[in-house]
Amino acid sequence: MAWQFLKNAVSAYGDGLRSAVDHLKEAFGFEGAQTPAQSRVAFTIAVVALAAKMSKADGVSLPIEAEAFKRQFQVPESECAHVRKLYELASRDVAGYEIYAAQIAQILKDQPEIKISVLECLFHVASADGVLHPDEDRYLAHVAEIFGLSKGEFRCVRRGFVVDADSPYEVLHVSPLASDKEIKARYRELVKGHHPDALVSKGVPPEFLAGAERRLAAITSAYEQILEERGQRVERELESAP
Repeated sequence: MAWQFLKNAVSAYGDGLRSAVDHLKEAFGFEGAQTPAQSRVAFTIAVVALAAKMSKADGVSLPIEAEAFKRQFQVPESECAHVRKLYELASRDVAGYEIYAAQIAQILKDQPEIKISVLECLFHVASADGVLHPDEDRYLAHVAEIFGLSKGEFRCVRRGFVVDADSPYEVLHVSPLASDKEIKARYRELVKGHHPDALVSKGVPPEFLAGAERRLAAITSAYEQILEERGQRVERELESAP
């Protein structure tokens, strides 16, 4: 079975993540044709390594961050020990995280919704200690860039975890010059597209749905901020909407 590759790699090359990953590449590769099971393991390795290295971005990888990752990303119970070992190996430094981000981008090249969900998972880990360190922020922004996500998409996810002066227009991906009607239409489009049921229909794994409510809250908060900025004219339009 494909999971056996992970077990063998971590067990045989437990002193270094690079050796373990090289062994996995030789076994079935991170690129080229893969069975669904092999692709799932490759994806798991990349996500685990990316989250673990992110936890080290501020200089200290904390147990609370590992627990946050465990809550967000589910693996078979029989494989938890191997995944935990992989996380420990990867959390020793941040070196090479770009490789794993690029791997995820390749695996999910036709699934942008899941890439956003992976980014949300990383934000959960980063904010587990109650603080988003500037180095973690930069790490996540670079990962989003490698994923091919726009700055607006990154800010939308970020706003679900960080309260700061981000422009609400950037969260909704609209111009400040957009009309009230255009902004309302964009808001409704985002709410519909980011609803958990819609994400499930697009193939987003259940373990990545935890961030959907935060994302919806960020979108609604941004829209309400725009309403407040624009005054009663927009509020009356909203109230009269079907």
